[in-house]
Amino acid sequence: MRDSNRLQRLQQRPLWDFALALYAKPGVEQACLTLQDEAGVDVCELLFHCWLYEHGLAAEPGPLKAIREERCRWQQQVTAPLRQLRRGLKPQAAQSESISTLRKTLQTAEIQAERENLQCWQQWALLSSEQEVSVIKGSINQHNIAQWLQDTLFLLPLDNFSSQASRVREGIQSAFLALASQLDRCESPR
Repeated sequence: MRDSNRLQRLQQRPLWDFALALYAKPGVEQACLTLQDEAGVDVCELLFHCWLYEHGLAAEPGPLKAIREERCRWQQQVTAPLRQLRRGLKPQAAQSESISTLRKTLQTAEIQAERENLQCWQQWALLSSEQEVSVIKGSINQHNIAQWLQDTLFLLPLDNFSSQASRVREGIQSAFLALASQLDRCESPR
């Protein structure tokens, strides 16, 4: 069932503003980078789910699949190549001011690509209609937020990581817990 009061509150706090504020909290940047680099998590989608969670909402799995595929293509075709170029130039940027400037330009473009992606996620949530409800009232318990995020993002169960990769598995678990610890409890309905 659509919750128009909560959807109105989503409009009052744009996803981009939420993402910037959350990312600035202690441990969140490193948690997001760990989840991105070690577990293949789309950080924009992760931030989207955190935004919904803080408003007491969740995305419906069925409609989520289509937008996830669309946003994944954006990440693969636009954001990831910019990130790869920026990261690849890091050693050369230390030796050359002009390459350092180029790297900063690529970083600006990467951030703009992420902002565009977040705006698409937000628009999808706000267009939740009576015919196809995409966002519903969430029932996630604060104590289960790390596991809920993992399950929502359709990651492999952490047990599926090889025993040789226990450090990676522990890093991923710690990253989800660090992120979850910075989220505020769901707002109660007004």
